[in-house]
Amino acid sequence: MFKLKTMSVAVAMMVAGSAWAATVRDEPIQPIQPAKVENPAKVELGKKLWFEPRLSMSGIISCNTCHNLSRGGTDNLKTSIGHGWKAGPVNSPTVLNSSLAIAQFWDGRAANLQEQAGGPIQADVEMNMPHTLALDVLQSIPGYVAEFKGVFGKEQIDMDMVTSAIAAFEETLVTPNSRFDKWLKGDDKALDAKELAGYTLFKESGCVACHNGPAAGGTSFQRMGLVEPYQSTSPAEGRSAVTGVDADRFNFKVPTLRNVEMTYPYFHDGEAATLEQAVDIMGRLQLGRTYSDDEIGKIVAFLKTMTGDQPQLTMPILPPSSNATPRPDPFK
Repeated sequence: MFKLKTMSVAVAMMVAGSAWAATVRDEPIQPIQPAKVENPAKVELGKKLWFEPRLSMSGIISCNTCHNLSRGGTDNLKTSIGHGWKAGPVNSPTVLNSSLAIAQFWDGRAANLQEQAGGPIQADVEMNMPHTLALDVLQSIPGYVAEFKGVFGKEQIDMDMVTSAIAAFEETLVTPNSRFDKWLKGDDKALDAKELAGYTLFKESGCVACHNGPAAGGTSFQRMGLVEPYQSTSPAEGRSAVTGVDADRFNFKVPTLRNVEMTYPYFHDGEAATLEQAVDIMGRLQLGRTYSDDEIGKIVAFLKTMTGDQPQLTMPILPPSSNATPRPDPFK
C-alpha cells in the first residue's frame, strides 16, 4: 500500500508540473521561480554578514549600503560611494536575481556569487577591510564563532565560509510574481493594452536578443554602442579588463531588467537617469532605431510590469563585539 501511495503522489506531482508548464507562454523571457532554501541556518548567517558594518574599516559600510534591499538592491547613485567618501568607477548593479547571471560584476571578473562576495570587503574604494582583519573581527565575536560552528562544523572562521554564507543569502534574493510573470503564466488580465503593446515592440525591435531568460538579461556580454559609439567619462573598460583582449573593450554584462523601475540610474556609468532616457539611448546605440515618445512610453510601461515581489526580511540582530574585537577606524 505504501508503494502505491508513493507512486500516486509522484504521478500527481508530474501531472501538476506538466499543467503548470503548459500554462506558461512560449516567450523569450520566462517567469522567475521562488527561492528554495536548503540550509536556513546558513542563509540566516549570510543575512547577518550582509548587514554587518564591522566587515568594513569604517564600521559603517555593509553589503547593504550599496545594494540596499529596500531600494531594489541598489543605492540609486550614479556610482557608489565607499570608504573615505571615495567614488567607485561604476554603477552598483542590483543584487536581486543576481544568482541567475552568467557571472558577477559588470566585467564578469567573478564567476559566481561566492567569488564576488569577498571583493567589496577588501576593495579600498568600497569597504577597505583586509580579509585578515575581517576574520579577526568575526573570530573575536563569540556569537559569530558559535554560529559559524553550527553551520560549518568548525570554530576557526575562514573567508570561504564567510563568502559561502553571504552567497547562500544572496541566492534567496529573487523576485517572483511580477505582473509580467502572471501574464506569462496565462493571466490575460495582468497586462493592459499599452503594456502589452510595449512588450510586442520590445520583442519586434530585437531587445530580447540580449534581454531574455528568467532575469531578462544577465546571461551575456555585449558591446556598449554597436551602431553608434557610447560616450562616457567612466574609466571602466568592460570585459577587456578581465580577458586582456582588446576586442572585448566596452563589452559589459547585459543587466537584468527585472525590477528595473527601482534600479535607476542606468548603465555601467549611471549616465541614464530615467527609464525613458535608457530606452532612447539603447534604441539608437544598440539597434539603430529612434523611438518616438509614444513608443518609449509603451516600452517603459512594459518594463515596469517586471517589478516582482521584493524580499521580505526580518532585520537581523547582530551579535555584540567582545573586548578583543578590533575597533573601526572611519578615518583611516
